[in-house]
Amino acid sequence: MTNQQLTSITEADIDDIAIGAAVLGTGGGGDPHVGSLHAKRAIRNHGAVTVLQVEDLDDEGLVVPVGMIGAPSVSIEKIAGAEEIGRALDLLEQGTGRKIAAIMPIEIGGGNSLIPIAAAAERGLPIVDGDAMGRAFPEAQMVTFHLAGYGPGAVVLVDAQGNAVLSYPVDGAWSERLARVLTFEMGGSATMIDYAYPGSVARECAIPGTLTMARDIGRLLRSSTVRDDERIDVMLAKLGGFRLFDGKVSEIERAIQGGFTRGRAVLDGTGSDRGATFELSFQNEMLLGTRNGQVAAVTPDLIAVLDQSTGQPITTETVRYGARVTIVAFPCNPQWRTERGLETAGPAYFGYDVPFTPVEQLAAGALAPAGTDPESVLTLQEARV
Repeated sequence: MTNQQLTSITEADIDDIAIGAAVLGTGGGGDPHVGSLHAKRAIRNHGAVTVLQVEDLDDEGLVVPVGMIGAPSVSIEKIAGAEEIGRALDLLEQGTGRKIAAIMPIEIGGGNSLIPIAAAAERGLPIVDGDAMGRAFPEAQMVTFHLAGYGPGAVVLVDAQGNAVLSYPVDGAWSERLARVLTFEMGGSATMIDYAYPGSVARECAIPGTLTMARDIGRLLRSSTVRDDERIDVMLAKLGGFRLFDGKVSEIERAIQGGFTRGRAVLDGTGSDRGATFELSFQNEMLLGTRNGQVAAVTPDLIAVLDQSTGQPITTETVRYGARVTIVAFPCNPQWRTERGLETAGPAYFGYDVPFTPVEQLAAGALAPAGTDPESVLTLQEARV
């Protein structure tokens, strides 16, 4: 890990950002490979993308979050084209009567960290080093703008058939309801823009430094100077995270329901976890992990599935029977641990009859952050790199 902030994004940065964003995306946020293809092509054709830090945003300049909505399982087979992103940006400018000053990821998730980079390259615009979740979440209102009391504003949805819809939902919950129905009719996946606000509001709400963080995680997991069997522990030491379980996937259930990829995975323990079981529940993202029936981590804290050998992240749609994986968890940004944050994306919202307990409390006495150095820990609670 470094403390050097991104100032520009080149084609050489994309694979690192994709891997790191897939870790932070907790299994969701779109397919990182598809997003990488978009971003690399756009940068190859239009040049590197300038990166703006959140604190440097112009007060009046319009900052526009761009991403995909729908079931990740669909987005792998129904890949959005560059023209969809362009139509969405055009319609947003037409509807608001304002020119876009900068692009921002709505979330740090596999594909949804890279689609905005592609959009910025295509338009010759800067991208903001920050997002509105600090992870990925499945619903449109699960953003820091909503937590701060802001509505979704002008919402744009565009599909591969050329349909484009501009709406003005009354609040975040209605934005999710309307967008989910439209996305289903659009084939299960669509390009979406919402929460477009001036820089003063984006600066207030955005979680800063998350693209840089994703880049640094990816660099570490791809580094030739770190042994494969050390990668996960080195990453956890830098992020203040926790290794929850090593196991082999013995059962997987996955289906597209209500516009989401929903399911569960059961793991049989390997190594020091032999004889134990671990169950993951997901709705696009990993939301609940239990070890032998006891909660080990729960939303809004981050739960990630990594390849046991290489540390590479595995998304919810690519978890496979027989895969040997490591389950890790990290603390979420503090905004999600507030009363409003837990109402919006806590376990009760998703129907889990468990209280929210911070992962560091769940781990206390049972798990310790791997090799934690108090002066070098880089926590997702601060989301700075």
